[in-house]
Amino acid sequence: MFKDVVTSKQELRALYGEPSERAVLKCHSSLDEHSRAFIAASPFILLATSNAAGQCDVSPKGDAPGFVLVLDDTHLVVPDRPGNNRTDGLTNVLDNPHVGMIFLVPGRGDTLRVNGRASIIRDEEILSRLTVQGKLPKVALGIEVEEAYLHCPKAFIRSSLWDPTTWADPQKLPSFAQMLWDQVPTKHEGAATVEVYASDLEKRVRDTLY
Repeated sequence: MFKDVVTSKQELRALYGEPSERAVLKCHSSLDEHSRAFIAASPFILLATSNAAGQCDVSPKGDAPGFVLVLDDTHLVVPDRPGNNRTDGLTNVLDNPHVGMIFLVPGRGDTLRVNGRASIIRDEEILSRLTVQGKLPKVALGIEVEEAYLHCPKAFIRSSLWDPTTWADPQKLPSFAQMLWDQVPTKHEGAATVEVYASDLEKRVRDTLY
């Protein structure tokens, strides 16, 4: 389907040249004061995993700023809050511990990228520090940091992500409930109409945040 496909690192370097010295040197094997501050301010991350076959998954994780717990310069912990119980990312970690994360701070174009090795932990002392509304996560991802570096804001500038005047009208898209209603037509959990399903879904999401 695709033509003129790049198939080697040599071809890539011929297209892009070498990275700048700064781009290479900014990558560290531990979390410095700036990385720690960024993590403490971030309410939202994207967590990438892959299984043994290389099939990938990216999962959003969000909570109050600082919800990712930094234990020391090379270890952090990401709580696993209630979700849909597919456990795609967790299952991937059992196959392949390598993970990648992007930390976002609303309004900022720069991001923090952290790569490392993850394990699924049930350490009660650590989980107790991740308690919200009196509820502990069942597990958390303990991550040993291998790379940490700041990423430039070009993607955010190009997309105008934080500029609401450029946003598409969300009302022009079908609602989350409508899309699920159409995609899984035989699993409406007893709801007679999509409006009832939407109301039930909103309540279920709200009541199971933690």
